[in-house]
Amino acid sequence: MTNPLLDFDDLPLFDQIRPEHVGPAVDVLLKQAEVALEEVTAPDFPARWDAIAKVLDVATERFSRAWGAVGHLNAVADTPELRAAYNEAMPRVTAFWTQLGSDERLYAKYKAIDPATLNPEQAQAHKNAVRNFVLGGAELQGEAKKRYAEIQERQAELSQKFSEHALDATDAFAWYAELADLDGLPEDVIAAARAAAEAEAEGKDGYKLTLKMPCYLPVMQFAKSSALRERLYRAYVTRASEFGDPAFDNSALITEILALREEEAKLLGYANFGELSVVPKMAESPEQVVKFLRDLAAKARPYGERDVAELREFAAKELGLADPQPWDWSYIGEKLKEARYAFSEQEVKQYFPAPKVLAGLFKIVETLFEVNIRRDSAPVWHPTVEFYRIERNGQKVGQFYLDPSARVGKRGGAWMDDVRARWLRPDTGTLQTPVAQLVCNFAEGVDGKPPLLTHDDVITLFHEFGHGLHHMLTQVNERDVSGISGVEW
Repeated sequence: MTNPLLDFDDLPLFDQIRPEHVGPAVDVLLKQAEVALEEVTAPDFPARWDAIAKVLDVATERFSRAWGAVGHLNAVADTPELRAAYNEAMPRVTAFWTQLGSDERLYAKYKAIDPATLNPEQAQAHKNAVRNFVLGGAELQGEAKKRYAEIQERQAELSQKFSEHALDATDAFAWYAELADLDGLPEDVIAAARAAAEAEAEGKDGYKLTLKMPCYLPVMQFAKSSALRERLYRAYVTRASEFGDPAFDNSALITEILALREEEAKLLGYANFGELSVVPKMAESPEQVVKFLRDLAAKARPYGERDVAELREFAAKELGLADPQPWDWSYIGEKLKEARYAFSEQEVKQYFPAPKVLAGLFKIVETLFEVNIRRDSAPVWHPTVEFYRIERNGQKVGQFYLDPSARVGKRGGAWMDDVRARWLRPDTGTLQTPVAQLVCNFAEGVDGKPPLLTHDDVITLFHEFGHGLHHMLTQVNERDVSGISGVEW
């Protein structure tokens, strides 16, 4: 059986990857990476950047790309079988990266590289690598190093479980409302709720409401029924907590993660995790971060208090809400905007059909950066995923996947991640072009109509595409500092 995770000819074969491919692929790639590590750490192997990159970086990049594809599917197309395969392989993957980052022999090789022999990109990547060895425990000895590895493995396990609980708690909630309960909701939201109920295996009656953002937010903004808003609000804010289903409670996980972070920081010689966290970032200290936030809060608070006072007055006078509850504020805000400014989020949506927004976004990018964006084809993980290429002067400079829609089995939020980085490959001498994936959680179209985006959706799309441009339009040829890699933030 051919394993699609071991095919590196071009783009990932997302449509062919199955849970049973994960373990065998990890075994093969892990072995190759371990062999490469042993080769470059041999006493007679030259301490040269190009020599190490040609052997070790090539092996670890393949490993990273394959595992990245599995992790991506785990985030956007979760199934019990894929989750089990991912969790089975994760300890081995975590152990390897921890071993790599703390290997004293490899650390010594990097320290022996003469920075004067490197170009500016390589020099920055080298500087980051030496720093990361220290943060990765390369200078720890004996039991301290062993404990550091245990902490990394446990933190990876806890983080994955945390994400699973959040997803499962969100997907587990459904409320089947009557049409009368939905008074005030936009027509497209009502139609989507009815379609969701009809799509159930047994063809449910009523209107299916969920905690996915395209459903939850309009209910909080527009539903006239305070009882309905309260029901969804309470379900949303108690997801994966001690106030929700005990099966998804993240409370103990959070406590343990915090304790492990504290222990990790102290093992590495820091007073707390905040000090460790800022080392690769722009902020110089946790105190600087806290001061910035407090200064910002002090400046913003008077305006926030004024807005709350206005909302309270409007709610009491116009809506009969003398004591607004947490589930009322979005509704009050929407009503105030309608009354005072004749502005409605719902009215604005008609001007933002998804295809029109994308065309406008692409036109702006093409004008600003002198590129062309074209629809392209590639294996994808869901029928709603689109694939594009970016060209400059007829030459491909990057490609990206766009996964816009919310669905069961897909984690909430929006993010951009890399599929592969721009890299002047040391093994072939060819330039590898970057590939990104842009993930959002917008509403789907209903009855053959295109999805309508809110203004916030449009901002989110532009924001994530900005990260994508950072990754895809980079001119840097060194993988560890090209695109979104190696950036202080």
